[in-house]
Amino acid sequence: MLSVHDDGAFAPCPAPFNLAAHVLAAGAQMPDKIALAVLRPTGAQRWSYGRLIAAVRGTATGLLQAGLGPGDILLMRLGNSVDFPIAYLGAIAAGIVPVPTSSQLTAREVAAMIDDLAPRAILQAPGVACPETDLPVFGPDTYTSWRDLPPAEFAMGDPDRLAYIVYTSGTSGTPRAVMHAHRAIWARQMMMQGWYGLTEDDRLLHAGAFNWTFTLGTGLMDPWTRGATALIPEAGTDPAQLPLLMKRNDATLFAAAPGVYRQVLKFPVPPMPRLRHGLAAGEKLSPSIRAAWEAATGTPVHEAYGLSECSTFISAAPDAPARPETLGRPQPGRRIALVDTGGRPVARGDEGVIAVHRDDPGLMLGYRGAPEATAQKYRGDWFLTGDRARMEPDGQVTYLGRDDDMMNAGGYRVSPLEVEAALADLPGVTELAVTDIAIKEGVRVIAAFYTAAAELDTVALSAEAAQRLARYKCPRVYIRVDTLPRNPNGKLLRAGLRDHVPA
Repeated sequence: MLSVHDDGAFAPCPAPFNLAAHVLAAGAQMPDKIALAVLRPTGAQRWSYGRLIAAVRGTATGLLQAGLGPGDILLMRLGNSVDFPIAYLGAIAAGIVPVPTSSQLTAREVAAMIDDLAPRAILQAPGVACPETDLPVFGPDTYTSWRDLPPAEFAMGDPDRLAYIVYTSGTSGTPRAVMHAHRAIWARQMMMQGWYGLTEDDRLLHAGAFNWTFTLGTGLMDPWTRGATALIPEAGTDPAQLPLLMKRNDATLFAAAPGVYRQVLKFPVPPMPRLRHGLAAGEKLSPSIRAAWEAATGTPVHEAYGLSECSTFISAAPDAPARPETLGRPQPGRRIALVDTGGRPVARGDEGVIAVHRDDPGLMLGYRGAPEATAQKYRGDWFLTGDRARMEPDGQVTYLGRDDDMMNAGGYRVSPLEVEAALADLPGVTELAVTDIAIKEGVRVIAAFYTAAAELDTVALSAEAAQRLARYKCPRVYIRVDTLPRNPNGKLLRAGLRDHVPA
């Protein structure tokens, strides 16, 4: 049996179509319901669906009156505030193409994006870096005033036309501008049962910033599509406060990157009787964090795998939990395979590269201005992610890490995630990550980098590892570090581990 999932269970996107109109349709039927609450320890700023829709459609009018038109690119240099999703949906409502970007980018990085994108205009919040430019730049006095304008009509059209652009994280060395169609939001419905179990009665608290694409999709667009309530902590909220905010605001679902779970679990967690489960994505969730969360809350964490080019498409779900050490299954309706380097599906139980069929409605249109880079990602009908995995006979998928993260020790290919999972609860270790390092020309060994209250006995660590792993998978070097290298979203930077190797 081949490592392929294609159940043909998802309806095609209707036409004509507009992403923003689709997101806001459910809320339009209940204008007085709370769409968004921005949470503070002392209270919340609340937006009803009626107020949100008026702000979005007024923003669309403002952008059109400012001279932008359908197909024009709008660069968003906004902070961690409600301004972000309003501007994003307002642009899409008008047929304008927004480019959401992290507020942490430097002016130099943004200048490269401007050269790459040739945007028609920029929205800029105070304190958010942006280079000097001859382009129109609209500040908060302007873009917030647009919300009071008469509502624009939604620009309907071909669901395959360009809707928005996001940048990859640059794991390939060069961040790419990923172009997504309006149909991408239609495809996200496969996540709502295949990962979330999301209904209009839910109150989903997402711990990320407004201007992170994980928050924008999972924390805002998807709840609004269902007519549910989105809960977002205000910028700068201490992770220790998140469980209390969940309890006070009757959160039924919690979504965050694994690094946030790690931070939350450093503090006491009060009972949260309405919480059904957690959602995790962004990097592999360690077994120790999963177990600690379940022990602290009595609820499971459902993990998902995805990427900038196709959101999430493999996940656990309330009615289809994952076995330990697996991600879960391809979501119903997806066309997914594990393939070899030639794009041929491998047998179940064999290692392969995770691939998405080119006809999956959530897959990107391509990398802007880089047709060759786009073509290089395909083998026949399959888009190759660069991540390796194994599909079991029952369809569950075991993630093995990025192809370029795979370690070579003594001629054996070893997944760092397998080693980390086995050693995560070594006595005295608080966090651990592994990679291979060169000890002399032509010789590489596995090194474990760990955080702990004090230096640990490497002989004892090695003995414990030998009880858990085949000899060729065991670390030969143990290096204590103050912290593991992570990006601003808490994702492990595995390549940065080698910077901690003593000379």
